[in-house]
Amino acid sequence: MKMTKLAALLTATMLAAGPTLADTLHFPNLSYRTGPFAAGGIPFADGYADYFTLINERDGGIGGVPIRYSECETAYNTERGVECYQSIRNDNPLVLQPLSTGITYQLIPRATEDQIPIHSMGYGRTSAVNGEVFPFVFNYPSNYWDGASVMINWILSQNDNDIQGKKIALLYHNSAYGREPIPTLERLSERYGFTFLQIGVDSPGQEQGSQWLQIRRERPDYVLMWGWGVMNPTAIQEAANIRFPMENFIGIWWSGSEQDVIPVGTGAHGYTSLALSGVGRDFPLYDDLQNYVYDSGLAAGAGDQMGTVSYSRGIYAAMLAVEAARTAQQIHGVSAITPAMMRDGMANLVITEERLLELGLPGFARPFEVSCQNHGGTGHALVQRWDANEGRWDIISDWIESDRELIMEMVMEDSLAYAAENNITPACLN
Repeated sequence: MKMTKLAALLTATMLAAGPTLADTLHFPNLSYRTGPFAAGGIPFADGYADYFTLINERDGGIGGVPIRYSECETAYNTERGVECYQSIRNDNPLVLQPLSTGITYQLIPRATEDQIPIHSMGYGRTSAVNGEVFPFVFNYPSNYWDGASVMINWILSQNDNDIQGKKIALLYHNSAYGREPIPTLERLSERYGFTFLQIGVDSPGQEQGSQWLQIRRERPDYVLMWGWGVMNPTAIQEAANIRFPMENFIGIWWSGSEQDVIPVGTGAHGYTSLALSGVGRDFPLYDDLQNYVYDSGLAAGAGDQMGTVSYSRGIYAAMLAVEAARTAQQIHGVSAITPAMMRDGMANLVITEERLLELGLPGFARPFEVSCQNHGGTGHALVQRWDANEGRWDIISDWIESDRELIMEMVMEDSLAYAAENNITPACLN
């Protein structure tokens, strides 16, 4: 795509009228509202945008400076994601939210050179946890290796901590995203003595007949899923067709939204996934969203995603971005922060229970703080289960921690190898 055409795709939406571009804080979103992954991209983008609108309408921006939000359509295509980055890199983007592991991998060296922070929240390159090697990349509150470990810890808890001889399959999107948990599951299979099966699904994921024939033949005790977009409801429908026990079908947090289960109807009942936050609209923040955004006709998109899992994750990502911007303003003593200053705010971000309460999100997420050695949060996740009869997700676990010793060992191995390959001397910027 030529850059002239791409410019037409870049929708820069001023969320507060009046100020010039230099007088705003720019938060771009590399979104995808079209294509086979739009079912997940749309609600995330809506939540991300609506939170920034709320901060403008209710608070007058951040530190007195209004927010300028923009979207650039990638259709979940890595090449278009890089083109979007090129179109906004000189427009003071405070933080990049690629919402794609493939795009994130491509942007890491570019954004680092340009000193623009990336927040690949719960996705992207897992070893970016090491801030000494990846000073401009953050993937808090948890990463894919954490997710794989949490899944196994959950399965252990359901089997008296003994899964020796069990058979666990990974049904994964055959991309950088889907392959990310494989090294962790390989190590965990050696530790706990389960047989690990890898079953890839080519993008976009609507053709899964052969994969489910294999599952039916192999008869795994559990199936873990790293899917996205149309792959998810297709897989859940296939599982229902062969009467695979849904409580033993566990998706990563990107495979556990309403868009994944509702199309399957009652067949999805009992399907399980990880979650990065609480579910539903029963948080005071949503009252403010209703008053300042929805009732004012300012909601993004069709305004029909409020309270869904992916919408709430967009809210979560935007909240973390705003809190990091506040932190950066405090550190540098200025309101008009630069991307490099925003990085400092992200590198020193602290989310406490008290702050979540002040934000109208009590109990919504697990508190965490960022350090140079840990850009990835605490490594916890919840387990949620779909109740098709009530049409809702129910949280069925406390916060489950990953095997942090193993995860950090893997993070150091991979990040230091990356540093050696790219002539990077690990060091803290903060």
